[in-house]
Amino acid sequence: MADQGTTGTAAARLWGRLWFAVAFYAAVTIAILLAINLPGATDYVGVDNDDVMRLVQVRDLLAGQSWFDLTQYRLGLDGGTLMHWSRLIDLPIALLILAFSQFLPPTGAEAAALLVWPLALTIPLFAAVAVGARRIGGVPAMQIALGLAALLVLTSNRFLPGAIDHHNVQLVLVAVIAAMLVDPARKPASFAIAGLAAALAIAIGAETTPLVATACLVVAGLWAWHGVAFLKAARAFALTVTISISALFFATVPQHLYTMVTCDSLSIGYYGIAAVGGMLLFLSAQLASGASRAVRIAVLALDGLLVLAAALVLAPQCLQNPLNDLDPLLFTLWLDYVTEAQSVFQQLRIEPASVGGFYAVGFFALVTCLFRIGRRDRTELHAILLPLILVSWVIALIQLRGAVFANLLSILPLSLLIAELRRNARSDPENPSAGFAFAVSTLLAVPSVWVLTGVFVTEGTAGISQRFKAEVVGPATARDCDSAVALRQLAALPAATVVAPSNSGSEILRFTPHRVLTAPYHRNQGGMLTELHIGLAKPAEAEAFLRGSGATIVAYCSSDLQTKMIRDLKPDGFYAALERGEVPAFLEALPRDPKSGLALYRTRF
Repeated sequence: MADQGTTGTAAARLWGRLWFAVAFYAAVTIAILLAINLPGATDYVGVDNDDVMRLVQVRDLLAGQSWFDLTQYRLGLDGGTLMHWSRLIDLPIALLILAFSQFLPPTGAEAAALLVWPLALTIPLFAAVAVGARRIGGVPAMQIALGLAALLVLTSNRFLPGAIDHHNVQLVLVAVIAAMLVDPARKPASFAIAGLAAALAIAIGAETTPLVATACLVVAGLWAWHGVAFLKAARAFALTVTISISALFFATVPQHLYTMVTCDSLSIGYYGIAAVGGMLLFLSAQLASGASRAVRIAVLALDGLLVLAAALVLAPQCLQNPLNDLDPLLFTLWLDYVTEAQSVFQQLRIEPASVGGFYAVGFFALVTCLFRIGRRDRTELHAILLPLILVSWVIALIQLRGAVFANLLSILPLSLLIAELRRNARSDPENPSAGFAFAVSTLLAVPSVWVLTGVFVTEGTAGISQRFKAEVVGPATARDCDSAVALRQLAALPAATVVAPSNSGSEILRFTPHRVLTAPYHRNQGGMLTELHIGLAKPAEAEAFLRGSGATIVAYCSSDLQTKMIRDLKPDGFYAALERGEVPAFLEALPRDPKSGLALYRTRF
């Protein structure tokens, strides 16, 4: 009996070790992801256009394109399209490809790199979640948080093999920021790490800018409240943000673009605002920490006005949604159908069953934080987490892309709640209400439970079985215009400029030597609009658009959603004519590849 007790204690100690728990959950999660996704895989690149375009950008870097040159020369009108994606994501992927290419052929090296990168990111994600949860609720909260994080990873598409866009890295950085801000010891090292993660998040993508700004406000608020006790932490955060954002700006932005303001990437706008805010917080902490709380709050208010002034001077246009300047036609035929850009109202109209998965867990976490604050139960902890979750949840109401951040951040307060309810249930096993509260709270903290519940309520068991079949078997409609086989005939043609559906643009860049007018990226408005106008115009007018764009090949995909919309919108238009088999005199139809959904035409001029 003593040996069994000793063994049990040793096992409990092992489970309580952060490194072991992280390694275990990461290993199990990665194994499940591989088991689910590899057997039926037909490609090593993720299904998202962004994954494909990222690979194209990495290939260009490996082929010798300058680190500071983010222009995609084969996309859009003459001169190409200056992309807004950071080289900070290209670099590790490129290094992995180079490493694997030492003993694998080029395609194998790419496949191995694209397998390893997203799966490896689960490790720092779990580590950050584990650190944060252990800090706020000990080992029980850590175990629950890791379980919730594993379910989030398994039911999202951010960490699947081939998912190489920047969103998974952003999730890791957000988890790191939250874990560092809840450090009860307020160690300067924790807040320095949070500052570095904040700067990296800004440099990698603008999507997290509101969340990073909120984190900065949280740190500033903690300093204003605590004063001297928070001096070292505030200085560490502020100085790290300032130094890091400066280093990242000069390391990734080309010299000739130093004065150019962009609202979708790191530029002088975001750099200036972050640097000004960081220096103001550093100076305030250095000079005013010993002042009264009222004085510190006044100093913080003045800092806020100065940061706002810097924003108005440097980048007033970035105080609005950067997509507001899109042409209305692009909203109608493109953005309104991009899932992550849809609002809660659009999602309610299109697929109400899934709404709970996007919003319910975040709302549950917000209510939990507010309830705790109202009860004065670890008020500061929940006051730190509340604004971080709230800003992500509000963004999700406008664009669904914010929902995954809200769900991730919700893990911390909900793991603490569930751990306490679990302890209550164990201490009073004869009380059914305690066990019920623990079970229900655990279920309510899982986004996929809300999705399944929504599907069951709106569609019954048939809806659940259909969705499960779609996940296992795959979509009913094959992507016959985008695969390597579908593009084989196009790839064999001499390099030219191609008019093709927006959703095929990235794949054409990947599989062929051609340039394309369009791919679904807002910085390529000119190319996207030109392709749309070609499809909408009457055949005689389409010829003028084709000549003006320099395009000599038309790759027509009858099954493409946007192409169908164009045909419905303009039955007398160019695409509608091709659908009816009416080939204008200025085009020559090429022999049809029976394995491709593309119909290829070559101009006669």
